[in-house]
Amino acid sequence: MPAPPARSWTAPLMGLVLLALVAASFASLPLHFAALFSLDAVTSVREFLAGFAPPELGSGFLRKTGLAAIETLSMSALGTLLAVAGGILLAIPAAGRFGRAARGAVRAVLNVLRSIPELVWASVLLIAAGLGPFAGTLALAAHTAGVLGRLFADALENAEPLPERSLRINGAAPMAAFLYATLPQTLPQMLSYTLYRWENNIRAAAILGVVGAGGLGQMLKYHLSLFQMQKAATVIVAMLLLVALVDALSFALRRALTR
Repeated sequence: MPAPPARSWTAPLMGLVLLALVAASFASLPLHFAALFSLDAVTSVREFLAGFAPPELGSGFLRKTGLAAIETLSMSALGTLLAVAGGILLAIPAAGRFGRAARGAVRAVLNVLRSIPELVWASVLLIAAGLGPFAGTLALAAHTAGVLGRLFADALENAEPLPERSLRINGAAPMAAFLYATLPQTLPQMLSYTLYRWENNIRAAAILGVVGAGGLGQMLKYHLSLFQMQKAATVIVAMLLLVALVDALSFALRRALTR
């Protein structure tokens, strides 16, 4: 009778470490749940939210909000497109196509790009590019290129190598073998990653306006700073509708790609 396999203590140990981290987090943070749900807090929140009703529905302001929504959508789309181009260029060496040294160096660059949040990128680029959507678009492109580059590189590394190897054995050039064998395998996955990041960039583009990068976020910051709550409510509703529209479009495109 074969001996039972040796029991691994790795999973229970990791679980205990995670529980200890959660307990330490609750112990170290000053969480005031009683104050959050107190009568004064509830009353203050209700009065604050009441100031948003009804939203501003004047034709002039709605037109201005619509133009800002188009600007936000354009920022997210162009930023994602630039990130896809940069991500593919960085993913090829990051997947080990040019040796281990190049792989490590490019992956370090990708780590830097995606470790810096969009708001920080926008704050830096506003100095170089000035106020407006251009800096926001570049900020989205820089951060998203780091994310997509890493995802694309992992997809290329996990692709089945046999088709490309077969083409190489039969005399195909390295780039032709890559384009006809490996890239078609990973393209649906890359498109899915791109659409998902576009969804995220819509939300990020709306937030980037808070630091002066244009779009709905800049309108929201302006009207909130002047305590024009009804106009701010209209901008928030426009943000919600824009995110819902892009989510639905992205979902439909992903379903069409997987059929």
